[in-house]
Amino acid sequence: MDQTDVKTLKPDELSPAETLAKAEGISVTKSKMGVEKCFVSAMLAGAFIGFGATYFMVFLGDSTMPFAAQRMVGGICFCLGLVLVLCCGAELFTGNNLMVTGLASKKISMGGMLKNWVVVWLGNLAGSLLAVALVFWANVGGMNGGAVGDVMVSVAVSKVTPDWFMLLGKGIMCNIMVCLAVWIGFSARTVADKVLGILLPISFFVAAGFEHCVANMFFLPTGLLMKTMGFGASVANVGALDLGAIFYNISAATIGNIIGGAVVGLAYWFIYNQKKVK
Repeated sequence: MDQTDVKTLKPDELSPAETLAKAEGISVTKSKMGVEKCFVSAMLAGAFIGFGATYFMVFLGDSTMPFAAQRMVGGICFCLGLVLVLCCGAELFTGNNLMVTGLASKKISMGGMLKNWVVVWLGNLAGSLLAVALVFWANVGGMNGGAVGDVMVSVAVSKVTPDWFMLLGKGIMCNIMVCLAVWIGFSARTVADKVLGILLPISFFVAAGFEHCVANMFFLPTGLLMKTMGFGASVANVGALDLGAIFYNISAATIGNIIGGAVVGLAYWFIYNQKKVK
């Protein structure tokens, strides 16, 4: 390796100001993406998050694990979803809430940002439902004598029974963590950096039971489907899980996620923006 090669190696992460500039540039790229490509990319992200959620619930299917160990390791399992999104490339609604940085710097328009959010939200939903179908086809719920199917119902019920404003708060907290993980991903120079940076924020939000609207696009339909198949009959308040309850949760989670993402993006824009916005 010659001297030139040594000088070009930069193992350290981007500075906060550099990360903000990168986030603004990414927001411009996202706002200009064609609808068809954006939708398919969002479908991938919805499916990826569904795969991480499946991993989480398969792990929770072992009821002999202590609570703390279940939450911690289950949270790490769920990280698979965002690892795939950031490292393989896909459009995730919650991460795209950081596009507010480009809006604040007037590099994108409100219309361009909202168009991206709507297309990506719908694409995430389509990809999540595709993942639900694949998990059903593979009979994942039947694993461990049906214990995984019971967990799928239990997780879904736990998400539709809290007060709407509690779900809103959980949604805000969730996307603060998700967007901080994405921010770390923006600052990283290697795949290993991205993966390691994702682990703690994402496993924390899962362990703490916060609400992620895209994950819930998978968790809730899966739970409802498993319920209709006879799983989770002994779960408390199982009758509360229906189509109306799914809308109830996702409406609160979506609004909360937008607020949480905006808090992260606008806070870093306020601190590190180096150009006056006219």
